Amino acid sequence: MSAQHGYTATVRWTGAGDKGTAAYTSYSRDHDVLLPGRPPLPGSSDPAFRGDPERFSPEELFVVSLSQCHMLWFLHLAAAAGVVVREYVDDATGTMRVESGGEGQFTDVTLHPRVVVDDGPGTDEESLATLHQRAHDHCFIARSVNFRVLVEPAPARRAAA
Repeated sequence: MSAQHGYTATVRWTGAGDKGTAAYTSYSRDHDVLLPGRPPLPGSSDPAFRGDPERFSPEELFVVSLSQCHMLWFLHLAAAAGVVVREYVDDATGTMRVESGGEGQFTDVTLHPRVVVDDGPGTDEESLATLHQRAHDHCFIARSVNFRVLVEPAPARRAAA
């Protein structure tokens, strides 16, 4: 039997100003993302679309969600395999194509995870690559998108003894 999980979020636009959407340039793209019991997440559109670069854009958060999902699965699978991970950093990148009519879509996201592990069984590059592949195969978000999510891990470093 499969389990289902539900998620709720509220997005509240805060950028109406004095004129609202009277013109494309008359309003701010600022908004707050509200999740129960947590501080507001300040959002805006990408600066290319008149957004505030000090706030998080949906495109950035989309790339982040793929990176977070992969990381969390990798850590889970590493722990289950007896691999001790000391550090994990991912400099994820995404490419979005915008068509002439204004519509667009992501064409790819590439994850670049770097890990530091304790020396021991299962920490050779082949075993870690297998853990990354399994994490990718399990990531709920990567399984839900219609474009390539590439995983290009850097060679693992060993933790100082």
